[in-house]
Amino acid sequence: MTIPINQRKSEHIQITLNEHVTGDTITTGFEKVKFIHNALPEINFNDIAIDTTFLGHDCKTPFIISSMTGGAAFAETINRNLAEAAEQRGWGLALGSTRALIESAEHRASFQVRKYAPSIPIIANLGAVQLNYGFGVDECRRIIDITEANALVLHLNSIQEVIQPEGNTDFKDLLVKIERLCSELGVPVGVKEVGWGIDGATAKRLCDAGISFIDVAGAGGTSWSQVEKFRSTSTVKRKAAEAFSDWGIPTVECITSVRGKIVEQPIIASGGMHTGLDGAKAIALGADMVGFGRSILKEATQSMEDVLEVMETRELELRMAMFGIGSASLAELKETDRVSYQIR
Repeated sequence: MTIPINQRKSEHIQITLNEHVTGDTITTGFEKVKFIHNALPEINFNDIAIDTTFLGHDCKTPFIISSMTGGAAFAETINRNLAEAAEQRGWGLALGSTRALIESAEHRASFQVRKYAPSIPIIANLGAVQLNYGFGVDECRRIIDITEANALVLHLNSIQEVIQPEGNTDFKDLLVKIERLCSELGVPVGVKEVGWGIDGATAKRLCDAGISFIDVAGAGGTSWSQVEKFRSTSTVKRKAAEAFSDWGIPTVECITSVRGKIVEQPIIASGGMHTGLDGAKAIALGADMVGFGRSILKEATQSMEDVLEVMETRELELRMAMFGIGSASLAELKETDRVSYQIR
């Protein structure tokens, strides 16, 4: 029996909130990254600037709410809380997969948050594999029109699709379709993983095809094979999902690998990001923006005020890290020599 897409989205929210959906041994790698404390920073904490630009938009912070949800009743409340808070703090906002928006008019409002966030960059989101299942440039234009988004990100989630009961697993010849979409859509198109990471060689192929930004979405945070394990009725798939609980490229390795291969396109660091200190480390290693997902989801189910508190905390942590090494701006943080790391 085919499960309605809105029911699937609701199940994803509940499982992510209530079940163990991370790997047991794999980490993001940020625990191996250390800043060298500067006891004499020679800057005024109140002068530290964390504003930046992203895809031509002025942003108060280098932080983005990563793609999480949409297409379900509860998702409308979550996305409104996220959008209102993001507008107040100057964070970017990435929507959950908008496939549901095209396939069903039900809960379309859960994706239409521009009225709550008129000035921040909003990124619509679609599974790249849907380009092999009836989605093309026209459907993507509809997504942009309905969401009033500034950009579209295509997510890559091959392992999830295998375990997901409704999964689509034909990833053949996607690159040429991605290239066409980049040339014809009219807004920037990015690519993100969903928690298993993107390496430098893959990022280079994508950027050569016209991709405008890469969200590495590395391993060490939510594992979507584990999420789908809780939804599956197949004993075989549940057991197979367990074997992949620690699959993926740690987020730190993704950042350094991708930055080593691409120069012009912005990199978003996401995947197991929990603190502003994680964000500072990511930027020092080569990221331009930092995405927070599941670590902010619980607050988004509660209230906009709870989301604001988390955002303010992440920003303070970033500023403290910059103060601790004597970086007065994000440009200085990117160039700091007061960071050390050991990658396995």
